[in-house]
Amino acid sequence: MTSIYLDYNASTPIGPSVAAAMRPYLDEAFGNPSSGHWASLPAKAALEKARSQVAALLDCAPDEIVFTSGGSEANNLAIKGTFFALRHKGEHIVTTTVEHPAILAPCRFLEQLGAAVTYVPVDSTGRVDPEDVRRAVTPRTILISVMHANNEVGTIQPIEEIGAIAREHGVRFHTDAAQSVGKIATRVDTLGVDLLTIAGHKLYAPKGVGALYVRGGLRLEPLIHGAGHEHGRRAGTESALLAVGLGAACALASDLEPMARVRVLRDRFWEALQESFGDRVALNGHPQHRLPNTLSVSFVGMIGAEVLSRLDGVAASTGSACHAGRVELSPVLTAMGVPEKIGMGAVRFSLGRATTGAEIDAIVDRLRAVTS
Repeated sequence: MTSIYLDYNASTPIGPSVAAAMRPYLDEAFGNPSSGHWASLPAKAALEKARSQVAALLDCAPDEIVFTSGGSEANNLAIKGTFFALRHKGEHIVTTTVEHPAILAPCRFLEQLGAAVTYVPVDSTGRVDPEDVRRAVTPRTILISVMHANNEVGTIQPIEEIGAIAREHGVRFHTDAAQSVGKIATRVDTLGVDLLTIAGHKLYAPKGVGALYVRGGLRLEPLIHGAGHEHGRRAGTESALLAVGLGAACALASDLEPMARVRVLRDRFWEALQESFGDRVALNGHPQHRLPNTLSVSFVGMIGAEVLSRLDGVAASTGSACHAGRVELSPVLTAMGVPEKIGMGAVRFSLGRATTGAEIDAIVDRLRAVTS
């Protein structure tokens, strides 16, 4: 049976143009970018070209880009780096109940060190009300962190409105854009953010590389102290190889036209499921404010993991887990107030640039067969 990959929100394959850009750096330009001799110059040039490519995607200055080991490190740097840099001004952080663990875990860690964190709720579609964010801000607030788009249900948050609230109060604003980069526009000034996270393996770059946009003039306490790489914001010898991969992926991501085709396939998938299952299938997430590639659905009265286990050769994700004979909903579905009877049947299908109409038709046929 043909294998079908519909888990692009979990990880993407390395794009062909990305692999081609990286290949020379497996053998050449091996020097330390921070050294000043002939062997370092090609590596330094490659690193800075990649930094410019990332900056071009976000429409910011190259020196506002900090290379990291991935999205988790970038999120930790944004949150912990702000807390340790500004704790003399305040200790309050505002975030949401549907953030990725790479946001929630650092917040809980900082609570042990005296931080006060407000977790703003979401509505049944997973969307935050900007006025709830406004009400959460206090004179001691030093950071607001709200994800651009949810990894599980695809709901896009009102980042521009929240950015305006952050500016109004003089509070730093961070967004985890790991899921949105390469799928929707992510220009930092339009969004109104001071910090923005990128994860390479979510946009056809390799694993092990990411970036944090840091608005010029902002001070962050580094997570990794050392020789002052990345303008003193992240110590450690940079990898030209991985940076080149991220830069090439960002150049690829600057063209959002392929995502229009993906959106058409996603909508075709949802329409076919509705025709096949009627009220036995429910949509999770916002019907309009949603990533163009993400379709989280619940097969009502069924268990998502069991549905997936019957789909031989299909890679997708579930929104629930079975522990000791009891189904537990994911924290995201729980925060959205999804009833257990619906949420336990959640399956996330996330499409990519290589997804075909034939694959979508095949998935629908297989779902009919395994749920009849």
